[in-house]
Amino acid sequence: MALEMRPICERCEVSLTPDGPASICSYECTFCGPCTEEMAGDCPNRGGELVARPRRTG
Repeated sequence: MALEMRPICERCEVSLTPDGPASICSYECTFCGPCTEEMAGDCPNRGGELVARPRRTG
């Protein structure tokens, strides 16, 4: 089962590329780097930890 690689930050709606930096929680909530920092690495939707999203190259 593959992760859903969402194309936008759920907080500020900036575009995210599959090979670019982003953070994700265990529920696949996705955020850009600046929003992740502002939220201190905590998902506002589910309260879980945000971690670096793996990058896809293909």
